[in-house]
Amino acid sequence: MAAIVITGGSRGIGAATARLAARRGHRVCVGYRSDDDAAAAVVAEITGAGGEAFAVRADTSTTAGVETLFTAAGERLGRLDGLVNNAGVVAPKARVDQLDEDRINHLLRTNVTGPLLCARQAVLRMSTAYGGSGGVIVNVSSAAARIGGPGEYVDYAASKGAVDTLTAGLAAEVVGEGIRVNGVRPGLIDTDIHEPGRLERVVPSVPMKRAGRAEEVAEAILWLLSDASSYVTGATLDVSGGR
Repeated sequence: MAAIVITGGSRGIGAATARLAARRGHRVCVGYRSDDDAAAAVVAEITGAGGEAFAVRADTSTTAGVETLFTAAGERLGRLDGLVNNAGVVAPKARVDQLDEDRINHLLRTNVTGPLLCARQAVLRMSTAYGGSGGVIVNVSSAAARIGGPGEYVDYAASKGAVDTLTAGLAAEVVGEGIRVNGVRPGLIDTDIHEPGRLERVVPSVPMKRAGRAEEVAEAILWLLSDASSYVTGATLDVSGGR
């Protein structure tokens, strides 16, 4: 039974991952930023089915928020075996010449600074160099990192490109300390992160001609967290319907 922290765990891919992890017998810390009701609903569903989960409200775009999350997780879980770096935001459709500093900085703080800060805390707890017993980090990127998001959100795509680089670099940095680091790149997934009408507009460009489900991404994440992927590190798996 592993002890796992999932950021952005109150909705979408994070919530699906929390539910699946609990069904697989893991103890789950559901990190979330603001939606108390959604986080409580995820925890209630898990515990109602006999699983173990609790929620921690914390803004992972800040050092204080990340420390709050990991301190609370440590108090409840003891050791840490896995981190799913899932928290992320996207802004309304815009070209680069329409972006402003506030939008860019908010997006980068959440999508880049946050995962780096969370990875730091995970390494401090899991690395054999700090007395830990190893563990796994899975970073949630996006197919936008490959496609670039032209005409929609190049800033978001750039932030997810940074997540891919984090995966590659951190994996090489801690591979000798008992930690595996991998990523997933979801494609067009049916969650509430999209603006109205986007799913219908983009589906024709997906080779499989449908949007993916959050549960399908969660399956990939749980595989990367498991011993079944014990010889996999530094990899990023596309879960994008061929797009």
